[in-house]
Amino acid sequence: MENYSVLMSVYYKEQAENLREAIDSILNQTVKTNEFIIVKDGPLTEKLDNTIKEYVEEYPGVFKIVTLKKNMGLAKALNKGIEQCSNEIIARMDSDDISMPDRMERQLEAMEANRADILSGTIVEFDESVDKPTAKRELPEKNEQIIEFAKKRSPFNHPAVMYKKSSVLKSGLYEDYTYFEDYNLWATMLNDGCIGYNVKEPVLYMRAGEGMYKRRGGLKYISYIYKFKKHLKDIGFITTGQFIGDTVARSIVSIVPYKVRKFIYAKLLRK
Repeated sequence: MENYSVLMSVYYKEQAENLREAIDSILNQTVKTNEFIIVKDGPLTEKLDNTIKEYVEEYPGVFKIVTLKKNMGLAKALNKGIEQCSNEIIARMDSDDISMPDRMERQLEAMEANRADILSGTIVEFDESVDKPTAKRELPEKNEQIIEFAKKRSPFNHPAVMYKKSSVLKSGLYEDYTYFEDYNLWATMLNDGCIGYNVKEPVLYMRAGEGMYKRRGGLKYISYIYKFKKHLKDIGFITTGQFIGDTVARSIVSIVPYKVRKFIYAKLLRK
């Protein structure tokens, strides 16, 4: 199988224990990586720095550390990391999630079999323990279905994404659309003719928590929705009618009480 790079961004609010679990889940893959890029998005805590240092020393030649002087946010940090990846295939990994042992093997096989430029897979959300999942997010499998789905919602699970570096560079990397940087990249890639695919089986445990649903509320969030959806309309990915309908629907979800919004995302928009 082709070599692949793993791309992870870490910032100071992360817990060292969660970071260790995330890194271990990558090192224990059935198909090993030969390059693990960690972007330190601004100064980290002593515990986080020491944890990263341990892995660098234990696995010489595998880890490449990119240090940013100040926190730049996930999108810009990932862009810096992508530039440093030596392999054509890049697998995203968040610093607090857990990849299933055969995630990379299955995704690499699916990427080759479907000639995909970008793919992800089903993720299982949890709060405290993977033994007590709270939700599951499944997505359309084939490219045609993915394109239609992408006109309303994000068609790939970012924490479990694998993509080709050349395709990402061609589509312009991550751009500044707060909360929608990844969704924007997926839509742009699909609009540019890239082929997408989603592995139907679960490939990753995602640490969700309360904050994920709280961030998706309020008037400021609605302004981010409007800016992003207008951009999709301007590049011709969605129609004016789709822009209006989806912006209104998402805005309503953003202003309902938090518990209602959490139910909508966790139950109605998940499987």
